[in-house]
Amino acid sequence: MPLNTEKIVNWPDVIPFDRQSVPVPGTKRPGQTAHYRNGIWGLLDENIPNRLLTLDQVFEDGLSVGRERQMLGYRPVISTNPLKFANRYEWLTWGEVDDRRKYVGSALHSMFRRGEVGGGEYETVGIWSANRPEWQILEIAMQTYNKVSVSLYDTLGKDAVEYIINHAHTTIVFSTSDHISTLLKLAPQIACLKLIVVIDTIPVESAKLFAEWGQSVGIRVQELHEFEAYGKANLIEPIKPTPDTITSICYTSGTTGNPKGVVLRHKSLAMATCSNLHGLELPDDGILMSYLPLAHIYERICELCTIAVGGRIGYFTGDPLRLLEDAQLLKPNFFPSVPRVLNRIYQAAMSGGNVPGLKGKIFKKALDTKLEKLRTTGENTHPLWDRLVFRKIQKVLGGQLQLVTTGSAPISSEVMDFLKITFACEVNEGLFVGYGLTETAAACTKTWPGDNTASGTVGPPQPVNEVKLVDVPAMGYTSEDKPNPRGELCFRGLNIFTEYYKDPKNTQEGIDQEGWFHTGDVGEIDPAGRVKIIDRVKNIMKLAQGEYVALEKIENLYSSNSAIAQIYVHGDSLQSYLLAVIVPDPVYLAGIASRILGKKIGPEDQAGLTEAIKDSRVNAHILDVLSEDGRKYGLNGIEMIKRIHLSLVPFSVENGALTPTFKIKRKDAANLYRAELDALYALGEPRHGNNGNKL
Repeated sequence: MPLNTEKIVNWPDVIPFDRQSVPVPGTKRPGQTAHYRNGIWGLLDENIPNRLLTLDQVFEDGLSVGRERQMLGYRPVISTNPLKFANRYEWLTWGEVDDRRKYVGSALHSMFRRGEVGGGEYETVGIWSANRPEWQILEIAMQTYNKVSVSLYDTLGKDAVEYIINHAHTTIVFSTSDHISTLLKLAPQIACLKLIVVIDTIPVESAKLFAEWGQSVGIRVQELHEFEAYGKANLIEPIKPTPDTITSICYTSGTTGNPKGVVLRHKSLAMATCSNLHGLELPDDGILMSYLPLAHIYERICELCTIAVGGRIGYFTGDPLRLLEDAQLLKPNFFPSVPRVLNRIYQAAMSGGNVPGLKGKIFKKALDTKLEKLRTTGENTHPLWDRLVFRKIQKVLGGQLQLVTTGSAPISSEVMDFLKITFACEVNEGLFVGYGLTETAAACTKTWPGDNTASGTVGPPQPVNEVKLVDVPAMGYTSEDKPNPRGELCFRGLNIFTEYYKDPKNTQEGIDQEGWFHTGDVGEIDPAGRVKIIDRVKNIMKLAQGEYVALEKIENLYSSNSAIAQIYVHGDSLQSYLLAVIVPDPVYLAGIASRILGKKIGPEDQAGLTEAIKDSRVNAHILDVLSEDGRKYGLNGIEMIKRIHLSLVPFSVENGALTPTFKIKRKDAANLYRAELDALYALGEPRHGNNGNKL
């Protein structure tokens, strides 16, 4: 049976690449641009044909493909000690998911109605789990029975979990077994929590232990199969939501302070899904690979789009080290991703191709030929070079990719072009979601297929919203700038959130009286109507000489360099220059260390790499690489990094330096390397050049 393509809106026969968004006449005001709307579809409202206004409608549309069709896939565990997964995917059908959403939803509604759980402003339900089929079943159940889902990142620390549970008055949490002990230990601090449901399979003895421990601290613990059995025995008909019914409080991971609870309506998520179905092309057996956190809005919208048309979703095992193995077994068509992962694929492919001899020459010829074709015609396939050179790289992700998307953070145009020609499929910063935020239900802009000059942009506004730029005088960005207007990006549309939960101050600062959400990102709009992200309002700082620098922008420029696995750029308002902490790519580091130190060092040789990062010559070499990049990207003197510290310890969620969506937590990263950064500044201001470590 084919997909349900009723909600998909096809591209026109002739795509107006020169008018991808258009200004609305009469909307230009002093200090801001006109309002720009999508150049093909304009601005969607609640009266368009085939609209999606509630999330239960999204599921019902997908269900229409047939109850026996595959929906949610996973790799079964065949051994727990050692942990081993089957070399295949097993699937739950649409019919099975339909039944289970009703069992879960009926049990939930009964418990709230009887007062066993609840008591807050909303009937909130928490999920604390890595991506798995049960996560999606629970979410669909809540959408069907008017419950408000509360996202708990699988990698959140106990402090944030404690804060969110109390803040949202979450009385029931569905959790995998690895988090149960944390929740039970927190019992005195989260007095509102009454019920924990274990969603993965656990031994009988473990279930008994958890139940007894929970009873001793006043929290009931039961397993999901028990919970579903109760719902099956007490079935309740689905409860129809309205478009304005609250469906989720999605907590942003945040780089500083407590996470903010973004309140989203059914209409916000449903219309964001509807918007992303404009121009979407899917095969009948399309599979999306799910590994980005489902607690994050980016992945949720990707999966909602797949659900709306009756596609399939395959979940990774939960182990990032098995991600490529999962992809090779699943053979996905769609791979929503983030720059951090795609940059690593780019670096590995470039390192593998840039080798001496005939192999390296063939790789360079293939690369140059396809890049020229892409940039002149927009085409990214080649009958010879795809077969001889790039097929091996494509097989790393299963060999059947048709769509790769990137969001969450900027990615360089160089990496985007490389991925387009390597995978020979659509690679977009914006298709599905691309540039978007939790507050906009992940929908802001998306690039158009076949646009050979789109790299470096995030495309025009999506049909669900309109965009404008507002002057940022402190940073020198104005709507009158030439050749393109520049300013803070603001969006308005049906996808915009209603409020930050219990946070009127930030709500008022984020949404103005006309309904515009101020993103904090600085953009420009080019003559074709495409948006380019160029800076960040909230991450600028003033150096001692009074000059402003944008730290995230500088980090993003360096992130595609093959020498760098991770980078944190650091500034101090009492100092006149910038430092950086660099985690070098181990393959790159091994190569330059072997040459500089005069002995063979491999990428797995931790002792050798540790010796290398302490050598001033290695440090100077990597700093020179950064300086060369800085000049290439046109950074001015104060934006150039003057000294660096090299480390083999990655920034991670576990050490507190990354958010669960892999963004640098600036304060925590600085604290992690406080002694090293202070020591570099203690050397005094560099007297000349950029190689400050020698001075």
